[in-house]
Amino acid sequence: MHDNTITLAASATADGLEARDPTPASDSGRAAALTARFEAIPFTPWHRRARIVMGSATFLDAFDALSLAFVLPILIKLWALSPAQIGWMIAASYIGQLLGALLFSRLAESFGRVPMAAAATALMSVMGLACALTGNFQMLFLCRLIQGIGVGGEMPVAATYISELLRAKGRGRYFMLYEMIFPVGLMITGQVGTLLVPILGWTSLFFIGGIPGLVIAYLLYRLPESPRWLIGQQRLDEAEAIIRQAEESARKATLDYQQEPAPEAPVAAPVPAQVARQPRSRWSELLSQRFRVRTLIAWVLWASSFFVANSLNNWMPTLYHTVYKLELGSALRAASMTNVAQVAILLVCAFCIDRIGRRTWAIVSFLVGAALLTALAAGGAGQLWSLIVLATLAYGVVGSINAVLYLYTPEIYPTRMRAIGTGLATSWLRIASAVGPTTVGYMVGTQGINSVFMMFAIVAAIGAVAAIGMIETGGRRLEETSS
Repeated sequence: MHDNTITLAASATADGLEARDPTPASDSGRAAALTARFEAIPFTPWHRRARIVMGSATFLDAFDALSLAFVLPILIKLWALSPAQIGWMIAASYIGQLLGALLFSRLAESFGRVPMAAAATALMSVMGLACALTGNFQMLFLCRLIQGIGVGGEMPVAATYISELLRAKGRGRYFMLYEMIFPVGLMITGQVGTLLVPILGWTSLFFIGGIPGLVIAYLLYRLPESPRWLIGQQRLDEAEAIIRQAEESARKATLDYQQEPAPEAPVAAPVPAQVARQPRSRWSELLSQRFRVRTLIAWVLWASSFFVANSLNNWMPTLYHTVYKLELGSALRAASMTNVAQVAILLVCAFCIDRIGRRTWAIVSFLVGAALLTALAAGGAGQLWSLIVLATLAYGVVGSINAVLYLYTPEIYPTRMRAIGTGLATSWLRIASAVGPTTVGYMVGTQGINSVFMMFAIVAAIGAVAAIGMIETGGRRLEETSS
């Protein structure tokens, strides 16, 4: 046990606790001991509460992100929207999400994961209510743009927070079960939209997403901060208090739980009242020699997977209704099946990811998705039944990669820059998700449906090539995978 603790101390050094901060040896030893104690805590009700509250925010993030897809079929007729305007309306949220991912991830490194997740959730909820009060294309575009800042800010900060709470053993399974909340949110959005939009009108979805979000923002603000972030900030007393709460929860839930013994701290001068924090990470460090390759690979993975998945997710209800002439209710039900497929595949992924590995899952899923999309381009889109089956499976498979990336990306960066690295990586999903639907809007009217699916297949193939260069992080502590 003592040898493991020494290893953790060395890993903590690689994460910047000693090498980047002239902290007294006694404080570095205490930081390593706290990290060891936190890593030793099994999953407990303390973790479960944090996952439920943060997961509720992620659920609403999904609801707000997809709600427009089930509103558009009505707005197209109500406001006489052109295909280009449809594309720009879909893109509005993703442009905002790009800004939010960059802004809130930067702030999360300075002010903590919890307050920034709460602020992002409050912003997206308030603007969701504002969307319900708009009456024209221009105002809804603006409100969706601002709402997107909150939507884009919540997800990378939440993923960073949840990742930092979990230990190496079983991290993939527990994180993926949390991450399933997002596609479940998408699935429920589809079902709620299918039932309520034809009856209560398009504003109902925005009210449903906005009102509960204000309550969840308050609950988020009351969550304990990430001990790993506090340790990185040298706020060791606060970190220890939170770790003691988690240890007490473990003792109550697991009778045979034994606290990890702390290593003996080196003899050193008295600890000063104020300990220097780690220096702030810069965006440019993501492209330094140490992180450049993993960063560029992650960016390609995020861009390619979300280009395909979010273009399908946002356009399929409209395509079913306008191109294939399904009545509104049938079009919405057919489109909602894509999210059902994603949830089913992610459930399998959650219990396999620690054994199969992040890299293998990504490569195989990209290749299967590319094959299904090629089949659509080769004639599968000619008949409605084959379109529904192949598009649903393609989205479910490629959509599973999206969730794996939220698990993988926080694992490849040290604590001091984990939120920045995750936030900037997710910004590529926002760019791809803005460009993708807009491109589809222009291609549908000029090139046809088959060319759209061929484009998706090529992008998925590019993702498969990039996935070959992934680092395998399964079963390894965050302090190891980020070094």
